[in-house]
Amino acid sequence: MRSYRELFRTPEFTPFFLAASAQTVAQTMGGLALGTLVYRATESPLLSAVSMFGSSLVQVLGATLLLSAADRLPPRAALTALPLLFAAGTAALALPGLPIWSLFAIVLAMGLAKSVGGGVRWGLLNEILSKDGYLLGRSVFNMMSGLMQIAGYATGGALVALLSPRISLLAAAALYGLAAVVVRLGLTSRPPRTAGRPSVSATWRANALLWSSTPRRQVYLALWIPNGLVVGCESLYVSYAPGSAGTLFACAALGMLAGDVLVGRLVPPRLRPRLGFPLLLLLAAPYVPFLLRPPLPLAAVAVTLASVGFGASLVQQERLVDLTPDALTGHALGLHSAGMLTMQGVAAALAGSVAQLTSPAGAMTAMATVSAGVTLALMAAGRRERRMMAPVPGQ
Repeated sequence: MRSYRELFRTPEFTPFFLAASAQTVAQTMGGLALGTLVYRATESPLLSAVSMFGSSLVQVLGATLLLSAADRLPPRAALTALPLLFAAGTAALALPGLPIWSLFAIVLAMGLAKSVGGGVRWGLLNEILSKDGYLLGRSVFNMMSGLMQIAGYATGGALVALLSPRISLLAAAALYGLAAVVVRLGLTSRPPRTAGRPSVSATWRANALLWSSTPRRQVYLALWIPNGLVVGCESLYVSYAPGSAGTLFACAALGMLAGDVLVGRLVPPRLRPRLGFPLLLLLAAPYVPFLLRPPLPLAAVAVTLASVGFGASLVQQERLVDLTPDALTGHALGLHSAGMLTMQGVAAALAGSVAQLTSPAGAMTAMATVSAGVTLALMAAGRRERRMMAPVPGQ
């Protein structure tokens, strides 16, 4: 599969794509509204960052206990039920007078459900397209994510400014409900990819098998840590520029879109494997000068440039799919998604804590510097692994 036209001619791909688009807009609108609501109530960069990305913190719990469900649930039923759950949770967040602790309880419960949803979604994508079309399909989803985030942050920012954060949350809940309807009407019923009931022990066994391979471990670490730390920078947009956070989020989404087009469509397959680590370094480098508090136009340019580096995840995901048995594809991709989101939640909490002690600008520089350091360490580990695996001359 070599063209976008072929993708959208594939049965079920279009409704699958449209449902995911609606959920992405809902998530970005809801996240911006929630972060603004919490910041107005508490004036705390930490609580604002955690409210936007805190649901990711429980992804590790879902990956440890629930992830076997990703290959053991009927995909259409799971992908219909989850958006309905998110719609109910998002609508509950809009209730006036909701205590902060109740708000965070709802956010964390939604995050636990999302830990299974990622595996179900990407495992189904691999079924709809097969492995030869997965990278192109995932690049389209990433591009969609960039465009829908731009739309979501622009719409959410307008609703927050002109009406209120609670109105934006209710609009997000409606979009989740729409996504559930599209999935139910647009996808066919499929059996689970793996027989058996979901269980904690099955989750542990599959996690242990996936983690036992050194190449897969290195791919997972590259997928989770460097970009997670940079998401920590993004979690501080509201406290860095309270009146222009929507602009920075939209610029980040635009840069991510450009990176996905570059890697998924323009770079020849033989060159893609070489781009993973350079793109991760690009992801971090433009945030380092934020210590100097650049004005909004320069900050927007830096954010856009940095987010091109998110294209590295396509390179790493392609390698992960190649290294994974078909029966574990959903679990492996769910583990990637859960680990990535967990790291994003941890990084948001860490960035918010550093910002409380220093400043949002100082915290962004610190997170970017650590991200670049981790990328360099992973590059060195990969070179050592290749030297160890290389055949010895004369043997």
